[in-house]
Order: sequence, then structure tokens, then C-alpha cells
Amino acid sequence: MTTDDDLDRGGGLKAWYANLVSTGWVIPAFVATWALVVILPLIIIVFYSFFSIKSYQVVYEPTVKSWVSLIESGRWIAALRTLRVAFTITAIELLIAFPFALWLAKGCRSKSLKAIVITLLTIPFFLDAPSRIIIWRAILGSNGIINTVLIHLGVIDTPLEWLLFSEFAVHFGMIGPYFPTMVFPIFLVLTLIDDEYIQASYDLGASPGQTLVNVILPLALPGIIAGIVFTLVPLMAAWVEPQMLGGGFVNLLGASVEAALRELKYPIAAALSTVVIAMLALLLAVMIVISRKRTDLSSIFQAMRR
Repeated sequence: MTTDDDLDRGGGLKAWYANLVSTGWVIPAFVATWALVVILPLIIIVFYSFFSIKSYQVVYEPTVKSWVSLIESGRWIAALRTLRVAFTITAIELLIAFPFALWLAKGCRSKSLKAIVITLLTIPFFLDAPSRIIIWRAILGSNGIINTVLIHLGVIDTPLEWLLFSEFAVHFGMIGPYFPTMVFPIFLVLTLIDDEYIQASYDLGASPGQTLVNVILPLALPGIIAGIVFTLVPLMAAWVEPQMLGGGFVNLLGASVEAALRELKYPIAAALSTVVIAMLALLLAVMIVISRKRTDLSSIFQAMRR
């Protein structure tokens, strides 16, 4: 039960927040802090890629040796492979996550079941990547559960070697850990869609498919875009899953950066990181341009305020 003290406290907090915003220094302070903590390190990384290493010491003289080495060593192929793998997994996640999020937001009527499902979706955030991935090696390996069952059933005569240490294994192992990052933004936006819009569509004679395409999808687009961003960005820098499930045969940019750091080749690592940053910036710019005429990500927060 809400008491008068609670109301006074809530009103006091709102008044304090309004006074804080009205001072005019909150946004500049946030932008300055963000630039100092996030933007400045990225700029330093870019500059660092134009230095070199001699006798394990950084030589602060401009050079393009790191970039030349990046091209001559064929690491640009890893960049293309990273893009392909990241896009493929993101597309798979979207195809799986949207129907699941739609069911969770609009189809699941049991609050207890919904709470249990949301809690289960948070489990990957409490486990480190190796702990989440190592189990798949026991399942997908030559002597793993899948091969053992298939051989026992007579479906195959010899183990399927491509189940592990392949791109298939990398794709398969990365779907689970990045599923929540796609589901949660879509679920949030779908929850904010008023059921009256959907009911009005049915009352006007629209089929479930037409309602999905003409009503639900346009309203859910901010969540879809946010889910793609939250999934694609970490996928571009992933290295644990490719190392453990790819067995060294699936080299992505994240693994290349980690290997360069391990060998103390910091300018090379900076150059590889710059490639990742550039690709992400380009992808985000393209998404912003495409979505500008269709939706506004800030509508998520505007809806939450209502």
C-alpha cells in the first residue's frame, strides 16, 4: 500500500531530478565522461596502430608497417570471415528470437512461467564463456553424445568429424550465448505494444499474417534493430568460442587480436582492433541510414515513460 511518505519521497525525487536537468550541465558532463572513457581509448588504439615494436619496446614513430603486415599476412581474410560468421549467426538469432519473444510477450499468459523463462534467459550472463562452451566439445566430439547415439542407431558407421573443430561447431556453439541479447530488446518492445492495436487489426478483418506484417513488425522494429546491434557487436569481437570450438581452423578477428597481444605485437593488435572498430562503425551507420525513415530507437524509451 502506498503511503503519504512514499508519495512525498517520489515527488521529491522527481523535483530533484527536474532541478538537476534544468541546470544544463548534466548532458555536457555525460558527453565529456563518455568521450573520456570510451571515445578517447578508441582514438588511442587507432594511433597506436601506426607505431612499431623493436626489442619489445614501442617505437613512437609513424609507420604503416603494421598495416602492411596485416595485408601481407592474410589477416584481412579473417576480417571477411568474421563478417560472414557474425552476420550468419545474427540472422539465425533473429529468426529464432523474434517468434520466441512474441510468444513470451503476447502469447504467454502465465506470469509465473514468464518469470521462469526470463530467469532462465539470464543464466548465460552468470557463466564465463569457457564454462558455457566446453560442454559442447563433449557433445559434438568424435566420441561425443551425438556421434555415439547416431552410431548406436546405425545411422552412421564412422563419427562425423565436421561436428567439432569447424565453422558449423562455431555457429552452433555461439547461438546459445548470444540468444538473450537478441531476445530481450525485442521482448521489451513487444511488451510495450498495446493489445488494442492487434485487436483492432483483427476487427478490421486482417489475418494473423497481415497483423504480424502490418502492425507488429513495424512497431517492433526498434527492438529488432537494438537486438541486432547488441548481438552483432560482441560477435565481431568474439574469440573464445572460435578458439574452443574451431580448434584453430576457424580464425576470426578476435582470435587474431588475442594472438597478437600474446606475442606482444601491440601495433598489430591495435591495427586489427581498428579494423573491427571501422567495420562496426560502418555497419551501425548503414543501419541508422536504413532505419531513419522507418523508426526511431528513442521511441523505446518514450514508450517506457508512458
